Amino acid sequence: MCPGGKGLRQPADIEGIIRRYYAPDSLACSVLKEHGAMVARKALDVAGRVEHLSPDRLFLEEAALLHDIGIILTHAPGIGCNGDKDYICHGYLGRELLEKEGLPEHGLVCERHIGLGLLASDIESHGLPLPRRDMLPITLEEKIICYADKFYSKNIGSLDREKTVDKVRQEVGRFGEDGLRRFEELHALFSR
Repeated sequence: MCPGGKGLRQPADIEGIIRRYYAPDSLACSVLKEHGAMVARKALDVAGRVEHLSPDRLFLEEAALLHDIGIILTHAPGIGCNGDKDYICHGYLGRELLEKEGLPEHGLVCERHIGLGLLASDIESHGLPLPRRDMLPITLEEKIICYADKFYSKNIGSLDREKTVDKVRQEVGRFGEDGLRRFEELHALFSR
């Protein structure tokens, strides 16, 4: 089933998928689950504000819980991840993991939530260690999760603290005008 409520499907086995890649009692698992839960809560709140656009609530919850699954393959020891890839790679790595799990649409959310999306030209010009392709959120659900994710960090001790809109603007603005413009467009759509 594709996002948007077209067709019926069984819910994804979120816990089973996470257990295949994360030790249940690990710091990385705890961070992934808590951050994912906060993003899911925010995404569902946003979905309620744009109900007229018919967001797929089941997909939103599942994809939000899994959007950072690729962090385990990156080098981020502060959150318990001891992989060998740069942290920025967690999006496309998560896509690859979820494609193997039979969840390609969920995987696209992983890839497209980095920053507020990336253009192939940005990846190239900044020399980012990513595949050279556009990674912009396209579907409503991808945009909602991308937006919701900006309000929560994976910093230990503040996982459950929602950032203010001004704080998100400040953080997004550090990476250039394109990202800030994309945030403002999403904020105008989702803050009603």
